[in-house]
Amino acid sequence: MKDLLIRPLIRLRMALTSRESASRQIRRTLLEYRGLCAGLGEEEARRPTQVPAMLGVDPEMRSWSIFQILEHNVIVNRSITGIVQSLARTSQGSRCEAPPNGIVGEAPAVIDPKRDVLPSVNPGQEQLALFRESVEHHLAVVPELPRLRGTSRYPHPVFGRLDAHGWHCMFGLHLQIHLWQAEAVVRALSSPGEIRG
Repeated sequence: MKDLLIRPLIRLRMALTSRESASRQIRRTLLEYRGLCAGLGEEEARRPTQVPAMLGVDPEMRSWSIFQILEHNVIVNRSITGIVQSLARTSQGSRCEAPPNGIVGEAPAVIDPKRDVLPSVNPGQEQLALFRESVEHHLAVVPELPRLRGTSRYPHPVFGRLDAHGWHCMFGLHLQIHLWQAEAVVRALSSPGEIRG
């Protein structure tokens, strides 16, 4: 029931959000990640930590470390940026089809969320820079693209077919969901005796 309510609300939010306001939200979220990570040592950031069930965080994602969350975001960020670029550059009304090599822009043509976006077992400190670079790259690419609204569409596994603008908004929404997860991880790390989910 909750999914039936959330999907139209998210799509309405996308429709009401401008390209610039979506970019501003992405920038703010990047700063929140940076502030959250600044207070952690490397050992803490590597520690897989169970969080309670939360919307948008699949069961297999609930025991990730901060570095795993960042690595997952890097994978998804690069994929979404590739999709946005490809959709914005295709002519209106045409479909965004996967070329023979299976790549749409920099993105896999079909993304399996249970396999293609999972982080490695023990990523390290390098994820901080890779994460920042993936967000900054997206923010640098988007203003250079032609219009994002009304482009051809590409399917999202939950929200259906989205145009380039919808995917740009999804970039920020995805970051926000995993920021909530990262905040829950940091809270759990500071209260090790607490029962978590």
